[in-house]
Amino acid sequence: MGKLIVNTKVKKSKINRNIYGHFSEHLGRCIYNGIYVGENSEIPNVNGMRTDVVEALKHIRVPVLRWPGGCFADEYHWKDGVGPKNSRKKMINTNWGGVVEDNSFGTHEFLEFCRQVGCEPYINGNCGSGTVQEMSEWVEYMTFDGQSPMTEWRKQNGREEPWKVKYFGVGNETWGCGGNMRPEHYLDLYRQYQSFLKNYGENKIFRIASGPSVGDYHWMKTMMEYAGKLMDGITLHYYTVPGEWKNKGSATKFTEQEYYITLKKALYMQELVENHSRIMNYYDPDHRVGLIVDEWGTWYDVEPGTNPGFLYQQNTMRDAIVAALSLNIFNQHSDRVVMANIAQMVNVLQSVILTEGEKMVLTPTYHVFDLYRAHQDATLVESFATGEMIGTEDAQVPNLNVSASVDDHNVLHVTAANLSADAAEPIECDLLGMKPNQVSARVLTGGAMDAYNDFDHPDTVKIQNFQSIETMENRLKFTMPACSVMEITVAE
Repeated sequence: MGKLIVNTKVKKSKINRNIYGHFSEHLGRCIYNGIYVGENSEIPNVNGMRTDVVEALKHIRVPVLRWPGGCFADEYHWKDGVGPKNSRKKMINTNWGGVVEDNSFGTHEFLEFCRQVGCEPYINGNCGSGTVQEMSEWVEYMTFDGQSPMTEWRKQNGREEPWKVKYFGVGNETWGCGGNMRPEHYLDLYRQYQSFLKNYGENKIFRIASGPSVGDYHWMKTMMEYAGKLMDGITLHYYTVPGEWKNKGSATKFTEQEYYITLKKALYMQELVENHSRIMNYYDPDHRVGLIVDEWGTWYDVEPGTNPGFLYQQNTMRDAIVAALSLNIFNQHSDRVVMANIAQMVNVLQSVILTEGEKMVLTPTYHVFDLYRAHQDATLVESFATGEMIGTEDAQVPNLNVSASVDDHNVLHVTAANLSADAAEPIECDLLGMKPNQVSARVLTGGAMDAYNDFDHPDTVKIQNFQSIETMENRLKFTMPACSVMEITVAE
């Protein structure tokens, strides 16, 4: 029997809503046909944004959205994406599929999409092939309300009032596709570029530095030691890849061993966050600088018959478990993790939504974000799980994983995952400091580790109300289905 312990008397950090953020890049069908179909499309839209996608994202309360990349960010020149669409410059998207980018989705369109969804924009500036002036003028164009050429140009392009844009990144993966830089070189560029990101009026820029890839602790140390006082956040990228980069494995056809390997690799996020946090704690003991995991998720081989450069993959209950593990880890480290952005929002990698023409389907990962949405801006409370190690000889993982929070109305929300591919788990959940007078629960399970939704079967994996909970004075008893994610809500 597994055990969950939740102690509401031990209150910890606030869970920043931005941990539940998303990422949208000009890659494959994420933007075009995913988010944006254009004003003249027969697919229902408002100002070119798909109505069905917008409504689905509003439901899970997307708090923040990163754009335009990704690798695309460091070859993107924002001035090509404003003004009359028939005169915008076209370019070749050299990173992703070699397709023509017509720039019909640019700054105005992105900020309109954020308005419709109700989320904060997080814009990634071009440090790899762009100039200091270009980045500085982008901030001015969006946020300045005085007299300047950029302000006048914005008004000519149809936007009288400035936008509020808080989150701004100086480059992306500068250790790789963003310039193949050494940390010492990027350090000086960051110090230079961030100096010209001006605060106009009440708009205060939250400056985000390009941080390490996976376990590059030298990169984190260099940036924190010499630029920590000049940044508000620093990024970390880590993808869960069950195989090798040249043969990552199928998204839907995998063995039990591959299932457990994937979960073991997903749990590596815990070690990464803890180790990078230790470095940050040394140089920033007051926790002023936030760790931002702005690219995370599973990465498999593309679906057969699709463009390899479009990174289109299906999404199973295996991905739902990875999402649950990752979000629980971010919750548990919300004293340092202030934002995370799953890669990516629509039609790319571990997306929450898939589209095909006028059709839309919600993935198992989408439903995990639905189950976890109550954690946004709630207070983390102490919780842990005890169970057993499961898996195969090469990939052992704990069978249970949990995080918990209390909201402003003193309602407790517990999110737990049963990692077992095939075994239900009887659970005793001890509640310390709270009597469970009102208890409800929702569960996500597809009946198999490889269950997924497609356009012909959109509801194979969906959230269901869970009624089978026995309530005692300070304890809950229930059985979690195999390969499942659950939200339990408790009020006194």
